[in-house]
Amino acid sequence: MPVLLGSTAMMPPASAVNFTSWIIVGFLSGFVIFRYKPKLWERYNYVVSGGLDAGTAFMTILIFLTLGSRNVSIDWWGNNPEGCPLASCPTAKGIVVDGCPVF
Repeated sequence: MPVLLGSTAMMPPASAVNFTSWIIVGFLSGFVIFRYKPKLWERYNYVVSGGLDAGTAFMTILIFLTLGSRNVSIDWWGNNPEGCPLASCPTAKGIVVDGCPVF
């Protein structure tokens, strides 16, 4: 497992959600379906793999053309690479900082 997760450092920047979905889809395809439905895996695995790759490439281009070319950005919780906005707040009891919850 460390070798598998260590190789993710060589991949393009992605969040843990990306790695989790890749591991789940890979496990389901490479172990579960291959083991319990070998004919189904033999027939459709290559097509599903190509479809997932093509869908990713297509959506990347579509999102760039529709949003990126017009300088539109979507503000959602995943855009902040620093993570939680409260991550810099202290967690020790009794310490009070403006804008942070007190525990």
